[in-house]
Amino acid sequence: MAAALPHSHLRLHLPLHTPDPSSRRCHRLRLPSLVAASRLQNPTTATHPVLPSPAPAPSAALLAAEGASLAPRREHRFPGSVSTPTSSASAAGLAETEDAVLRRALEVRRAVAAEALVAVLSGGKVGGLTYINNLMARMAPFVDRVVVEAAAMRRDRPDLAHMSFNARAKAYIQESGLVELVKWFKHNSMTYPQIAKVVCVCSGDLGKVRMMVKWLRSIYVKGDFLGRVLANGGSFLNRSFEELEEIIEYLESCGVRRDWIGYVVSRCPQLLNLSMDELETRVRFYTDMGMDEKDFGTMVYDYPRVLGFLSLEEMNSKVQYLKEFGLSNEELGRLLAFKPQLMACSIEESWKPLVKYLYHLNVSRDGMKRMLVVQPTIFCLDLETVIAPKVQFLQDIGVRSDAIGNVLVKFPPVLTYSLYKKIRPVVIFLLTKGGVKQDDIGKVIALDPQLLGCSIPHKLEVSVKYFRSLGIYHFVLGQMVADFPALLRYNVDILRPKYQYLRRVMVRPLKDLIEFPRFFSYSLEDRIEPRHQTLVANRINMKLRYMLTGSDEEFAQRVREAVERRARFEAGKGVVETFSDAAEASKEEETAAAAAYQSSIEVD
Repeated sequence: MAAALPHSHLRLHLPLHTPDPSSRRCHRLRLPSLVAASRLQNPTTATHPVLPSPAPAPSAALLAAEGASLAPRREHRFPGSVSTPTSSASAAGLAETEDAVLRRALEVRRAVAAEALVAVLSGGKVGGLTYINNLMARMAPFVDRVVVEAAAMRRDRPDLAHMSFNARAKAYIQESGLVELVKWFKHNSMTYPQIAKVVCVCSGDLGKVRMMVKWLRSIYVKGDFLGRVLANGGSFLNRSFEELEEIIEYLESCGVRRDWIGYVVSRCPQLLNLSMDELETRVRFYTDMGMDEKDFGTMVYDYPRVLGFLSLEEMNSKVQYLKEFGLSNEELGRLLAFKPQLMACSIEESWKPLVKYLYHLNVSRDGMKRMLVVQPTIFCLDLETVIAPKVQFLQDIGVRSDAIGNVLVKFPPVLTYSLYKKIRPVVIFLLTKGGVKQDDIGKVIALDPQLLGCSIPHKLEVSVKYFRSLGIYHFVLGQMVADFPALLRYNVDILRPKYQYLRRVMVRPLKDLIEFPRFFSYSLEDRIEPRHQTLVANRINMKLRYMLTGSDEEFAQRVREAVERRARFEAGKGVVETFSDAAEASKEEETAAAAAYQSSIEVD
């Protein structure tokens, strides 16, 4: 047996890292010489050198650890845990990785499509870069459509299959006609949010938008409102023209004239979204209140939202609330035909606080009903900013709190007037040029709140100038107005013949008119002339107060008593007592006189 070589001759110094090719070449050259030298020293040695034993196979735990280290996402474990991730967690991590890759790819496509959209709009000279960026930022649905269509072009358009995605996206945007459509929208004063909304609502079918614009013009929608209709109309862009024509024809049959349709659609484009069944139900809701075609058509023209904006449940609740004031079905129909804006008011936020406020002002339910019928606009006003300040002003000028309710019921339009442009100027005019004292202004307004609705230059100033021209002093006129506030509301053309008859025919002094300014409230032909002729025929005289007040029977009784007194005087049975020296009329006569004034007042 050959002697073994020493260990120093068997030890090979192999590097731990992989050598580079040059080092490999050196080892190939050195290895044969090393073997040859060993053969010369010990010819009995084997041909091949003795190499170290191979490394043992890795354990299962080591393989599991390596697999866990290569997993894309590790399962959460508490500190110190030695459990390995399960196969399901590995599959879930792989699926999430794939989803993340797909989402990333989609975002890249969207970014490319957005850049293509900006490039096409910029090349079409739609506007500045800021405008284009603002427009594009609101067109995410259209950008997604560009991504889909550009990807489909590779399959459906062989002539474009060789082009890049960016080129296909630009081709689709140019073929869609977006640039020309945006220019037209800008020409019709549409803002970029409206333009983006229309483009996104039409689902990318911009040709349908052009056809819809043509149809809207055929129903008399003007150019200034085309953009608003398209932007606020909702999903009617996706409806067929046959359905839209059916809606228009039905509205015409209900009383809405053809030349009104454009105005109605412009103010309420939601009408075009209603189905025929829903539209017919809404129309019957109003016609069942007694509205004819004329009233219904006028109501829809005045306020189109009353038909197409509110829900049926909300409409029913508001009608039932209004009926609680004592309105019949027909009265409510006339009210809504006159003021359809009532249907837009909120019950909880507007009507209930107002009713509670009027109740504290001693306004009864009948008074509220009268306010609602005479001036329904009151129920559309804001309580805190419009109504309450005017009521406070009336209290500040001296109208008693218990009389405020009567003022509002007697003249509801006072709440609709401007406090600083209408009500205050009239009060100031009465205090200055009208001669009314500060202590009497509250009484004047309480007795005749209609004065607050008179025009200062066309009514009040003209009346004041006429009375001053008769020789009535400033403070005397104020006393007359305090006694009879409606004096300033009469037309001068009505006052002049009565005054001339008083002075020329009746031969009465101006003092009689100052003492009884209600003289102007009676009819010249029906009351003043007949009773004056009766007095002349019986050769008696009375003050104007007793001559004109009361009914015809009461006047005849006064004449008979005056004739009897004159007869007794002529017979020497007593001293005659003129009627002017008799006792003052009773309170009932004064009340009857006021009622007669209200029934026979002559105001232009």
